[in-house]
Amino acid sequence: MTEKPRYRRVVLKASGEALMGEQGFGIDVSVVDRIAADISAARKLGVEVGVVIGGGNIFRGVAVASKGGDRVTGDHMGMLATVINSLALRTSLVKIGVDAVVMSAIAMPELCESFSQRQAMSYMNAGKVVIFAGGTGNPFFTTDSAAALRAAEIGADALFKGTLVDGVYTADPRRDPSAVRYERITHAQVMRDGLAIMDTAAIALARENHIPIIVFSIHEEGGFSAILRGGGHCTIVADDADAEQRVGA
Repeated sequence: MTEKPRYRRVVLKASGEALMGEQGFGIDVSVVDRIAADISAARKLGVEVGVVIGGGNIFRGVAVASKGGDRVTGDHMGMLATVINSLALRTSLVKIGVDAVVMSAIAMPELCESFSQRQAMSYMNAGKVVIFAGGTGNPFFTTDSAAALRAAEIGADALFKGTLVDGVYTADPRRDPSAVRYERITHAQVMRDGLAIMDTAAIALARENHIPIIVFSIHEEGGFSAILRGGGHCTIVADDADAEQRVGA
């Protein structure tokens, strides 16, 4: 490994469920503190970090629609949940001396700033961690799509997708011990094989803007900075000629 980071500017996407820890709902502050520490370690490497967090630990708009409710209203409620999670992460970052700002796609000036691409770039250039809340600001789009969109807007070198496992496998490794982890894979193969990494819109947007997606375990302490240094366990989704070859974990 090398101490020189592999990427200069990244977006970290974490699910809302990642913040629950062992709880069945809400926010486990100890988990948020650990994620904040991982982000701090990345900043110490000189990496500029943007963050997108889902809201599934609090509310999912699709749950409303599945029960016959209004999907648009449900998605708006889900966007508010992402703001709650973003404020929690900012609190944990500030607590350990990391300068962070929350920018929301939905205007709520009493709580956080409204998103502006130009201002977000200014904050990142100044060394702040920018937490992008409120999804895209539109219903029917997931926070995965929001993460890919923000990564494209700020010119990120990579999009890190934190999951429950350390990469993309041929099957669920928690259920199938023979599952094989992909070392590298293309955006095209992800879409073709229907691999559940991110939604199709997010994968397509990342591919169009030549942004590699790094799939890793959000629960592995220090895993984020380890990958940035060239180590760790992950799957790289990128349209390289040899990217479809897979190797064991």
